Amino acid sequence: MGKVIFTISYDVNPDRRAEYMIVSQAMKDYFKKVNGREYSIYEQKGKKNSFSEVFIFNSIEEYDQLEDHDENMDNLVQQLESLLADGKMKYTTLIELE
Repeated sequence: MGKVIFTISYDVNPDRRAEYMIVSQAMKDYFKKVNGREYSIYEQKGKKNSFSEVFIFNSIEEYDQLEDHDENMDNLVQQLESLLADGKMKYTTLIELE
């Protein structure tokens, strides 16, 4: 099985952008230090406050471990959800062909 790319896309309330920037940095720190995951956050060109989180996993098994998180991650997700413009997130999972 090849690599897996998992994305989460959402729009942030423009009035809460500054708060989002703090939460997004905390999430990047968490995934890099705690989990050692390949993780980035991107803002969509031409659509301010529209973001995508991108995870890259080496295998489906590694991807499956994403749900194994702790209370700190749960708190970060709750903070993020409170900043969303419409309360919706779009999830995409891509599996590399071999």
